Amino acid sequence: MATVDERESPWRIHGMSVEGYRHRRQGLPCQDACAYAASPSVAVLAVADGAGSRPRSEEGSRLAVELAAEHFARRAAAAADCHPGEAVHELLVDAFHDVSKVFLDRTGAEAADFATTLTVVVLTPGWLGHLTVGDGFVVLRAGAEDGERQFHLLPQAMAASEYSNETVFLTSPDAARWVHTDCVSDEGIDGVLLSTDGLVQAALNRAGSGTPSPNVSFVDAVFRSLDAPGPVTDSAHEGLATLLRSDRLTALNADDKTLLRAVLKARP
Repeated sequence: MATVDERESPWRIHGMSVEGYRHRRQGLPCQDACAYAASPSVAVLAVADGAGSRPRSEEGSRLAVELAAEHFARRAAAAADCHPGEAVHELLVDAFHDVSKVFLDRTGAEAADFATTLTVVVLTPGWLGHLTVGDGFVVLRAGAEDGERQFHLLPQAMAASEYSNETVFLTSPDAARWVHTDCVSDEGIDGVLLSTDGLVQAALNRAGSGTPSPNVSFVDAVFRSLDAPGPVTDSAHEGLATLLRSDRLTALNADDKTLLRAVLKARP
């Protein structure tokens, strides 16, 4: 996990990826990854889920998030005057192309062996940008209603076919076609959570075939645990690891799990 000038960032950021029960039992490495970059003006958060069927997917997920943290931060910093709207969508797509090009250049003819999803959030003073390819998801904490904090699930990328659940990867031949982007301008946003599909059952509610929504009890607790002022403590880090490896979450999903969150620091 990479960070730059985090102490000067308005965001407190913390997260991790842990191997799921199946991989622990089989002695396999975690195929999820997360990374972030933070400065006084821009924060970038990225999570990735390597394809379980690919032999080098754990390397692919790590490379994807490292490249995303670098290239999305660079694009956003160079466009400091960018206003919410179409220009943000273009910035996100351009950064994705940067990442994709370097990823494919480094992995070469065996790129498919490094297959991975990628979900990225860019935080600036004027807007939040979101790009995803694959099945990662993002929940925002923004505003309150009747004294209760409100949580919002950003739209997810479409499946490769309306008739299948086939996941699109960064290395898929037509990945750019399935990239989904969002631009949100809301001064009330004070929390952002990114995850891979290993936490879908815990973090989201699904009512039949309807649109999923955040599981308020889970996401609220995850955000509140990071709201305490000051640097993230060792005990907080260990607490998140314990949660992600817990029997309760494993019973819901035995896959690798990633949770990366950012909360706005209290203004002095």
